[in-house]
Amino acid sequence: MPLVFLKTPNIKFMKYKYIALAVTGAIVLAGVLNVTVGKGLKLGVDFGGGTLIRVMFKTPAAVSDIRQTMRDVGLGNSTIQATGKAGHEFQIRTMQVIKGIDPQKEVEAHEQLANRVIAALKGDDGQAEIQRGLKDFNTIDTRELTSLLSAAFPTEAAQLAEKIVGQRGAPAKGIFTDYAELAEAGIQPEVITFLKDKTFLGKLTVISKETVGPQAGADLRRKATLATIWALIGMLVYIAFRFKLAYGVAAIFTLTQDVLITLSIYSFTNREINLPIIAAVLTIVGFSINDTIVIFDRVRENTKILRKESLENIMNVSLNQCLGRTIITTGTVFITLLSLYIFGGEVINDFAFCMLIGAIEGVYSTVALSCPVVLFWQNIFKTKTAFRK
Repeated sequence: MPLVFLKTPNIKFMKYKYIALAVTGAIVLAGVLNVTVGKGLKLGVDFGGGTLIRVMFKTPAAVSDIRQTMRDVGLGNSTIQATGKAGHEFQIRTMQVIKGIDPQKEVEAHEQLANRVIAALKGDDGQAEIQRGLKDFNTIDTRELTSLLSAAFPTEAAQLAEKIVGQRGAPAKGIFTDYAELAEAGIQPEVITFLKDKTFLGKLTVISKETVGPQAGADLRRKATLATIWALIGMLVYIAFRFKLAYGVAAIFTLTQDVLITLSIYSFTNREINLPIIAAVLTIVGFSINDTIVIFDRVRENTKILRKESLENIMNVSLNQCLGRTIITTGTVFITLLSLYIFGGEVINDFAFCMLIGAIEGVYSTVALSCPVVLFWQNIFKTKTAFRK
């Protein structure tokens, strides 16, 4: 027996067009107020500039201790967030933005700021060992480790260094707490003995380090905005050519409010807006327009079949006919996104969350707003209802 939602229902969608517009206006207004006079959008390093560093400690640390360390070096307004392995892995974003210098010096200044943060987190750890000529095994890079190993293992140095740094950077590892862990990577005992003599195990390792200056951030913001605008204009031109101008305007209206509602809801979550989020927004636009075009195509077909019916009734019939398809396609996407959100980890969590909002909102806008906007346009400008062939 077919599922109920696979049958063609008889819901009067157009009856609720004013309610849908009111809900949309309320959400967008709340988001605009929050962005302009409230908390505002939390810009990530990509757009806001600054330095973002992810570190892992050998022993558990507290956010309060790290915050105090940042205060001690004049970076008390840094944002500190625990991520990954509880008590060990943290993300630190410095809010100090360096302005007034050329782009190249700007990058160098932010690089120095990142090194300053790392040095503050290390504190006095390893100072005695460094004075004896030892290297920090938890921060040494592949090139430096290759050079170190070349003295005793000239033919194998590069391969060994790559293997060791790869083991340290593995998600399950992150940092070495004991040299015995090298044996798990298949490192020979004589290499481990050599490393014990030449290195020491520092208190932290740097997982990643990103620095973006204000000029670069402003340029990225401009390009992200232009990418979104040009995507909307391109779709307007296509749909206006494929159907009629009224349908192109309706599609752009729904897509624009898709973007605005997604960003409005996102603004209340205190999550950062960065390049992956812009990618998510553009993906939402593409996903939503696909469903909108399917409905417009069904309206065009029904306009020829149901010639004696009003355009509003034709739209109701078309929306009901496409509802089962919309639920199935969006449902499968939603399950995938929910899985990414729950199990995908910290790196793509914000992206998955934004996509979840967009997937739900995209269905709402397609079903509740796309056809009403066409109807309003034609009532205002008294245009004909015929489509382009």
